[in-house]
Amino acid sequence: MLLLCLPVLVFLVLFDNICIKHNWQSQSPDDKQTQAADGQKYHTGTFAVINIVDGDTLDIDAPDGRSEHTRIRLLGIDAPEKTTESGAMYFAAEATEFVKKAAFGKEVEIYLDETSDTRGKYGRLLAYVKLPDGRFLNEILLSGGFAYADLRFHHSLYNKYKRLESRARTGNKGLWQNVTPDQYPEWLREREQLLEAPPISIN
Repeated sequence: MLLLCLPVLVFLVLFDNICIKHNWQSQSPDDKQTQAADGQKYHTGTFAVINIVDGDTLDIDAPDGRSEHTRIRLLGIDAPEKTTESGAMYFAAEATEFVKKAAFGKEVEIYLDETSDTRGKYGRLLAYVKLPDGRFLNEILLSGGFAYADLRFHHSLYNKYKRLESRARTGNKGLWQNVTPDQYPEWLREREQLLEAPPISIN
């Protein structure tokens, strides 16, 4: 019986590792110091948006290390990239333009997540951005179909963001009107392929 269950267990472990990289690993003292410093400097603070990079990345007017500004990566979402090896991704221009109209030149509030790292792979600050009208930019992008819910990393609004994306998808909002699986981000294509894979034979 154990041998019959083993392939299923292996599949579940691989699926978890590929789809969600939880941020629950033990942190080094440097990581903890960085998170504490980021929390004190940015959390609930108000800053002006001075540049829009793309649909999920923007700059605020706060120095960060050697940089004169702080680069924000919107937490929990993944917008189509403007620049990739094969060119701009589907709906990248629309997502970027939407963020420009919503946030550029405005005073926004920055919120960090207690269950997530404050910095991403490239040193960008991971945050929720609250607009002057009280709405969160991260959520507006998901609800309008301008971004995907990023299922690779854990954060406190993970399940809510999955629901927001699901509603946008079923409502054919934004990119969900015409996007095809081959236009998904690479991580999402891999995830969809894994979910669609045939059951593991235990014969």
